[in-house]
Amino acid sequence: QVQLVESGGGLVQAGGSLRLSCEGSGGAFGSYTMAWFRQAPGKEREFVAVISRSLGNTYYADSVKGRFTISRDNAKNTLYLQMNNLKPEDTAVYYCAAGYQPKLVRSTTAYNYWGQGTQVTVSS
Repeated sequence: QVQLVESGGGLVQAGGSLRLSCEGSGGAFGSYTMAWFRQAPGKEREFVAVISRSLGNTYYADSVKGRFTISRDNAKNTLYLQMNNLKPEDTAVYYCAAGYQPKLVRSTTAYNYWGQGTQVTVSS
């Protein structure tokens, strides 16, 4: 199994940028479909973006399309989320997740392993 650790969160003004990282260890990182989710206070965890295991195919939530970019470096066992033009509504704890399924799915139940999360706060 893989262990996941997120980093890169912080406080940023609206319109700013952040890059999140998720480092995997203990498993074959390249064999997992990887995704980012987020959870705001009082809300359910929601899908942000997903990337396929090796071809780099991606899929985004409508709310972040055109502003966020998901990528991965399997040689470094690391997943990234570049977030540009951040908005206050992007404020949440961001989680990376790894799943065995090859399809690019947005359901939390499809993912087998989760990181502990990193806080992103966007001020207006």
